[in-house]
Amino acid sequence: MRLTRYTDYAMRVLLYLGSRPERLSSIAEISAAYRISQNHLMKVVNDLARAGYVASVRGRSGGIRLGAAPEDIRIGTVVRHTEDGFDLVDCGSCVIAPACGLPSILNEALAAFMAVLDRYTLADLLDRRVSMRSLLGIEDQSPGGPR
Repeated sequence: MRLTRYTDYAMRVLLYLGSRPERLSSIAEISAAYRISQNHLMKVVNDLARAGYVASVRGRSGGIRLGAAPEDIRIGTVVRHTEDGFDLVDCGSCVIAPACGLPSILNEALAAFMAVLDRYTLADLLDRRVSMRSLLGIEDQSPGGPR
């Protein structure tokens, strides 16, 4: 199974925002931290905001932050939201489709894959927040320091 770049970017945004809950962030700084396209990131952030994963604050000192607590954001749910479909094979025009067992096996494998992702939350991924902040070039600006 291979996830799309869209899902990759969505997870990167959530990780970035989760690694610095003490302040608002901008799409430009997330784009710079990951060295990825700001235009692509803008589409992803807008989608995440519509879904409630990201909260947007308008105005001069605005920005974005997580829209829910990290422990309430399930990785499997995010992946289901950001991926268009999970058809691993296209059996529509295949002559052996009525007799083939491959689709049921692949569906079972996909269910197992998603079950693993459903066990984890964004909070689980943020356990190494200090290392992540360092790698992203994020300075500690909170009174109590990073987790």
